[in-house]
Amino acid sequence: MTQVIETPIIEGAEVSALLPQKPPMEMVDKLWFHDDTYSISGLLIKEDNVFCKDGFLCEPGLMENIAQTAGLRLGYMVQQKQKNGEAIKPPLGYIGGIRNLVIHQLPPVGAELKTEIFVQAVVFEVTLISAKSTINGEPVANCEMKIFLKKD
Repeated sequence: MTQVIETPIIEGAEVSALLPQKPPMEMVDKLWFHDDTYSISGLLIKEDNVFCKDGFLCEPGLMENIAQTAGLRLGYMVQQKQKNGEAIKPPLGYIGGIRNLVIHQLPPVGAELKTEIFVQAVVFEVTLISAKSTINGEPVANCEMKIFLKKD
């Protein structure tokens, strides 16, 4: 379900404000699309990225990008609710499990990584997503991920 979108919904500092991670651990810098169950993030891979080695984003960086895409989705949803007057604090999330991980290629420095997540189920504080990362439409990684939300 790839969307063709020309302009991000939010980027840069606006994205940073929606994430608990801060530089140098931020692994998303754009939100391209969002609806109730589907979101697309972007990340321009820079040479100084903590997960880059020998000119490529390594596997842990890909996993963190997927998890942060889910976090960005949640942060954006909370922000929209807050704009409507609801007092909601964004919860912290933790990777609870990764299944069916396939790494097709490691993305090079300078590439724009796009990561799509689809929410398959939400049960209490657990969200199950499927994810697909691409560069210029070419597959980079895909997996299913369980994300646990920390209750206050």
